[in-house]
Amino acid sequence: MAAANAAKSGSSRATANTMDSEMFMKLLVTQLKNQDPSTPMDTNAMMSQTTQLAMMEQVTAQTTTANENFSLQMRIAASNLVGREVSYTGPDGVEVKGTATSVSFAEAVPKVSVGGKEVALDLISGIATTKA
Repeated sequence: MAAANAAKSGSSRATANTMDSEMFMKLLVTQLKNQDPSTPMDTNAMMSQTTQLAMMEQVTAQTTTANENFSLQMRIAASNLVGREVSYTGPDGVEVKGTATSVSFAEAVPKVSVGGKEVALDLISGIATTKA
């Protein structure tokens, strides 16, 4: 696994996190081909590395699922604002209030239309019930 450690130390953390099972198998096969016959690879180390790869893949899958869930929650939260009075801080630092009339999901963070202006969901600082 010396080749994998060298590759990992020479790359960024983000690149190291993209290692998949195919790359791992290529590294393992290369290591097995080039090992010293008088000191073969420790099978316990190989099993440990295989287990670590499986755990890394599971963590990556869980992270992806969590990100998808967060995105869905933002969409639901933005949709629930339609018809409600919201407030946000404008670019000039002044609080702006208005009724949310629509939501756009074109970008990663939903945008709520308030008084004809598109406001990112994470900029909305208050919600109130509109007066009937």
